[in-house]
Amino acid sequence: MSDKSDLPATFDPYDCLQIVLNPDGTLTRKHGLLSDATATSDPSHHTIPSKDISINQSNNVGVRLYLPRQALESSSSSTSKLPLIVYYHGGGFIIGSVAAAVFHNFCSNVALEFPAIVLSVKYRLAPEHRLPAAYEDAMEALHWIKTSQELKGYADLSSCFLMGSSAGGNIVYHVGIQAASKADDLFPLKIKGLILHQPFIGGVKRTESELRLMNNPVFPLSVSDLMWELSLPQGVDRDHEYSNPAVGGDSKALDQIGRKEWKVLITGWTGDPMIDRQIELVKIMEQKGVKVKSQFCEGGCHGVDLVDATKTKDLLIILKNFVLS
Repeated sequence: MSDKSDLPATFDPYDCLQIVLNPDGTLTRKHGLLSDATATSDPSHHTIPSKDISINQSNNVGVRLYLPRQALESSSSSTSKLPLIVYYHGGGFIIGSVAAAVFHNFCSNVALEFPAIVLSVKYRLAPEHRLPAAYEDAMEALHWIKTSQELKGYADLSSCFLMGSSAGGNIVYHVGIQAASKADDLFPLKIKGLILHQPFIGGVKRTESELRLMNNPVFPLSVSDLMWELSLPQGVDRDHEYSNPAVGGDSKALDQIGRKEWKVLITGWTGDPMIDRQIELVKIMEQKGVKVKSQFCEGGCHGVDLVDATKTKDLLIILKNFVLS
């Protein structure tokens, strides 16, 4: 990563994200930043078959389901059901979707490499639907899973992992806390662990890594600030519990995760401005007795292991070892 003095002093966050804020408070999202990939059930395709399923039409909540061929070929045997990975995409709560090629391809790779059933959750975006709308949709997907006929015969509901990238990692943290306190309501779905992949977290006081990387070209601080401004409830700052787990009211709730002995994995790169906060989150969880593992690598940038094929492969090995251990 270049020294920040070599980089432009400012970035226009709206231009970086290719969004326009309209007078009515909605966003116009241009499609150049995250190109879409369509779901395909074509068996001749060299990818995992996938399909889109609506859960709640009024809120436009749904999932994209990835079924590895191992599941399709052995669905009649209860002993051969595959683990279930529930995935929440990134995008700072304001952009992104299950159809974005970067997330679609990653989910396909997870389903293929493990193998596992993968459900990528389509949730409402801010500022049209500010937090906690995304958390509510994420929980609704878990309640849908427990009675879904789409998964019957394929997924081992007693071996479920929640995983998310960036804003999706933030969702996993907050939904994981909710799910731990309401585990009986989700039966027969049983969560075994949480995977926070470069989780999107923030705070008012700048960390050393945020100051050092404030003008990095991949995820400058002005972009992060805008995402929080547009996604948090109106009238609050980045020290709200949705953004900053260090000052939020979740510390007691983390006890629930510790008591259930769920495994937690947090991954990151030193080239990500949020690395200091991610390391701090590991320490917070450890203090609450949570079984947390961390994998922090040198260099890189935010989202690098979603776009760099070699790093994606390395991440998949880490994830597979964590889930199957």
